[in-house]
This record gives sequence, structure tokens and C-alpha cells, in this order.
Amino acid sequence: MNPYLLAVGANLSFALGSMFFTHYATRFSSLWMNTFKGTVAACCFCLAILATSGFHQIEILTFGVFFISGFIALGVGDIFLVKAFTDLGPARTMVLFGFHPVIVGFLSFIFFDQAVSTGKLIGILFFITCLIIFSVEKFRASKKWEFAGILIAMAGMSIDAVGVVITRYAFNLNENITAFEGNFYRCLGAIVALALIGVFRPFQFFEKFKSLQIRSRFFVILGSFFGTFLSLALYLQAIKTAHLASISAISITSVLFASIFESIFHKKLPSKYLIISFGFFVGGMYFVVTG
Repeated sequence: MNPYLLAVGANLSFALGSMFFTHYATRFSSLWMNTFKGTVAACCFCLAILATSGFHQIEILTFGVFFISGFIALGVGDIFLVKAFTDLGPARTMVLFGFHPVIVGFLSFIFFDQAVSTGKLIGILFFITCLIIFSVEKFRASKKWEFAGILIAMAGMSIDAVGVVITRYAFNLNENITAFEGNFYRCLGAIVALALIGVFRPFQFFEKFKSLQIRSRFFVILGSFFGTFLSLALYLQAIKTAHLASISAISITSVLFASIFESIFHKKLPSKYLIISFGFFVGGMYFVVTG
């Protein structure tokens, strides 16, 4: 399957999951939410591996690189990201991901010699236009930006960009490793990072889960399935072979999907900005896929 379509599916799943992440991180904490979604994802990836190809032999170096990627990006980086969701909201946080392809493109050019073709560059510009349109809409609505929230979101975005490049390097070390396996090892790294943080900042993992009603338990598991397991499964399959800056640029469209879901959840009609952005999204996907 086309890796760019996989990336769109990953961002759609992540945007849906972010609605749940925001709700339960606000109710408990971003540390609790990240630990829970990482645990659910690790269990799902383990089951998926056992049900498909099984575990392949992996070198210590390759395992270590995946583990470090998860420790940094899914463990530390996602704490900032989910915290930004609670401060700014998912859509406004994802607006800042417009800087993501710039960082990933710079790093992938240095480490993997991946230049950006004219077609892909035009596609990236289309996606950045989506970002600008949403920025105008959000500024007109609030007349301000929360600077603390912006700094937190930028920290999460930057750490995630580094994690993408490290993950691609791990796949280059061993091309036989599947996306399920790579994600499982990354989730292990994330869980270790969060457990270490929990030593200094206890967050009552099991107690808070037990306090949820059955309906809430279902929704937090569902959000973790879509926003972490399915999103990462599709995303890592995409970055195994695709042009990293282009894949990263597609991540900007998460703001489009998040805004759509926010409109549905809050029962509001889509704005003219959302409709115009969708047009630029379609144009950007055309240039990225064909370029």
C-alpha cells in the first residue's frame, strides 16, 4: 500500500485518539494517560506480532535504537504533547506541527541524504498553507496564543521529530523487522521512561483506572487503540521506506482531522476555513504521492 496513504490513515487515527487523550489527561494527568496508552499499545503490538509473522531475530544495537526512540519520543515527548492537548486543545496543538517537516527534512538530509523533489516540495507547501489557514482561524477566535502551551507543544513536536529519524535508522539497520515489532520495542522504551518518571512523580496508575466506570474504561482503551496502536502501526510502516520529510509534512493534516472530530463532538458545523483547508489537503496529497 502507498506509504503516504498509510501516513494519512495514521494521522486520522491519531486525531481521533487525541480527543480521548485530552479528556482523560485533563481528568487525571498527561503522565497517567501516556502510561496507559503505551501499555495498551504494547499489549496490542505483542498480540499482533504473535498472530502474524512472529518475532524476528534482532541485534542488540537495533533493539537499542528502537528502545531509545520510544524512550525519547513516546515516553518523554508524548508527555509534552498530551499536556499541550489539555492546555491548547488538540487542533491548536497540531497547528504547531507545521515545523515538524522542517526538522525531519533537515535531519533526514544530513543522515540519509534525502533531498526534496519539486513535486514533494509543492505538496509540503500545500500542507503548510493548511497550517496558515488554521492559524488565522484560531487567532481570530481567541485573539491570543498561550505561550506556555506553545512552548510545551513545540518541545513535544521537536522530540517526536528526532524520534522519527532515530526510528528510520533502526529500520535501516534491520529491514526484516516489521512495523509491529519496531513499535513494540519503542513502547517498551516508553513504558520504562514513564515508570522512571513515576518513581519521582507517583501517578496511581491502577487506582485511577479502577476509579473509572465501565463506559469510561471502554473509551480510554478505545482511544489508546486508535491513537497509539493503530496510528503507530500505520505510521511506522510508512516511514520504513518513504521520503521522511514528505511523511512528516502529511502529519500537519492531523490538525484538519482533529478539527473535524472537534466539530463532530461539539456538534458544530465545519467552518469555511476547514472547508478551504480540506481543498489544500487534497492538492497537497496529489503532489506528494505523484511527486
